[in-house]
Amino acid sequence: MSLWRIPGLRALALVSVLAFASFFLTLSSLPLWAVDGGASVGSAGLVTTALLAATVACQLMVPLAERRLGLPRLLAIGLVALGLPTPLYLVSQDLGWLAGVSAVRGIGFAILTVVGASLAATLAPPERRGEAIGLYGLAVAFPQLVCVPGGASLALGGRFDVVAILAMVPLLALPLVRRFRGIETAGEPQRSGGREALRAVLPACLVLAVVTAVGGGLVTFLPVERPDGAVAGLALLVFGVVAALGRWRAGYLVDRTGSTRVLLPIALVLSAAGIALVAAGLSSDAAGLVVGGAAIAGAGYGSVQNLTLVAALARAGLARASTASATWNASFDTGTAIGAWAVGAIAAAGAGLAATYLGCALLILFVIPLGAVAGAPREPAPVGRARPGSPR
Repeated sequence: MSLWRIPGLRALALVSVLAFASFFLTLSSLPLWAVDGGASVGSAGLVTTALLAATVACQLMVPLAERRLGLPRLLAIGLVALGLPTPLYLVSQDLGWLAGVSAVRGIGFAILTVVGASLAATLAPPERRGEAIGLYGLAVAFPQLVCVPGGASLALGGRFDVVAILAMVPLLALPLVRRFRGIETAGEPQRSGGREALRAVLPACLVLAVVTAVGGGLVTFLPVERPDGAVAGLALLVFGVVAALGRWRAGYLVDRTGSTRVLLPIALVLSAAGIALVAAGLSSDAAGLVVGGAAIAGAGYGSVQNLTLVAALARAGLARASTASATWNASFDTGTAIGAWAVGAIAAAGAGLAATYLGCALLILFVIPLGAVAGAPREPAPVGRARPGSPR
């Protein structure tokens, strides 16, 4: 049976497309808007960092908020917080103002990322969980391949005002929140085994943080390094397309092989090789290497996302899907936020973007042994009795 026939998964896919379209539209374009307003290249990434710092600060509180408010109401709050403030970016190009608006949006993004990943794991049959996470990843990655290069191109063309209005699209998903009535992902408060669950998912989450830091540095600063827009736009489009396919097919493979311990290191090698090629292309001004490297990096980037989430859920146990999802998402966004700031800061300090990207490739290679540990099976932490409607 096709997983798309599960009504909850179809609704989740549409909510995710609209929510992440808003996020990705501003990911590459907002730093350009900040630079246009007078911010330095080294500080422009702080607008993305502010959004993701607020996201990470709120993500671990999402399970508690769901128990208090219920899933539909919490989703509605997340959609409004992410989409409604985006026209405020046009009020001022002051870096502090842009960061403040982004921080408000980060609250909504925290809600949507944690609940989305938990729902993808909860709604699917256990034997097809990897594929369901892959389909969710496809829904998340589809707007990336359109909106990252599209937002950057609009901003480079002087039309950030269009980006700010288009980024309100999460509001269109508000009618869909009713589809999730009676569904819970947070379960009961985890009074025992919570620390054990966190220790279980930590290796996968550390691997994810490193790879997303590199990805955040790529999508944030490649358009700044290549402001003509042609090479950067094509490279980001290719990166997004291949990352989407990587997330999808990695889920299919892991369901059939169960070998995250093998697949995850392979995905890390692809990530490192791809970013190294991008670095080589920038240093030699070879557009083909930049685009080809972005494709290989995208394959690794997408695969690592799926495989680390599958590994985290397997090691924590589905009963603690919300804890695993919150920790995984916090790691994802922490890594992206660090990359959106640190890559630019290091490059601006004198290293240059090509050398900084090469250092990122070496960093990924260093975490390959940790990737093998993250993919190793482990007995999940014990939990209490489940109640109907909950993943517990």
